Amino acid sequence: MGGDGPPILLVHGTGASAHSFRDLAPRLAARFRVVVPDLPGHAFTRGATDEDLSLPGMARALARLLRVLDLRPAVVVGHSAGAAVLARMVLDCSITPRLLVGLNAALLPLQGLAGQLFLPAARLLAGNPLVPRLFAWHAASEALAAAMLRGTGSIIDGRGVDLYARLMRSPRHVAGVLRMMANWDVAEVASRLPEIGCPVALLVGSADRTVDPEQAEHLRRRMPGIDVCRLQDLGHLAHEERPVQVADWLFERATAAGVFAGD
Repeated sequence: MGGDGPPILLVHGTGASAHSFRDLAPRLAARFRVVVPDLPGHAFTRGATDEDLSLPGMARALARLLRVLDLRPAVVVGHSAGAAVLARMVLDCSITPRLLVGLNAALLPLQGLAGQLFLPAARLLAGNPLVPRLFAWHAASEALAAAMLRGTGSIIDGRGVDLYARLMRSPRHVAGVLRMMANWDVAEVASRLPEIGCPVALLVGSADRTVDPEQAEHLRRRMPGIDVCRLQDLGHLAHEERPVQVADWLFERATAAGVFAGD
């Protein structure tokens, strides 16, 4: 945690960790009290059950953390799957933010053949204890990490590549990611998105190769009044590519939502 001001909660996506906000969080700390946890099963976390690694389980785990910290975030920001976790928390009434923000948010189920194959494939991989060790061994090459990150449509700096490579070399982290994927089901959250009562803002990288940028248009039709901002030529890790631009946009959206009204 760091900074002073209204609390803001930053939640990373699948396969990442708190490090993905390494450049964004310090900028937000100029006006927010910033909280950046790791999701269960990721990075250095331990002891996560399969239930903890489901969407509702992750929402409950974060809610417990907030209770321990006695924290009521005014703004919540989720990257990719992290946005779905936060949406679930809002729907569960475990948080009541003034603003929910999705950064290349993964709020809708996969469509077509990919959607049909995703869950069985993830369960098959997660059920093999050798897979995380084999992946971690193969990921010892930083070049592989760089290639995988480029596959998201983003180009990030060398420090960021190194941090992702370290995660990929951890069998425990890889196992947690696979178990999360095997237990993931966003269908219920997607069906209830219109029930979210707080303002919602989405930042969309036009070059995102992980979450189809057109999902934002589907969400706009489901949720009238949603605020969608497109960033040209940025990929799935837009907040890592342009942290200054993303921070400025977040300050603007928080101001519009009245978050700083008491300053």
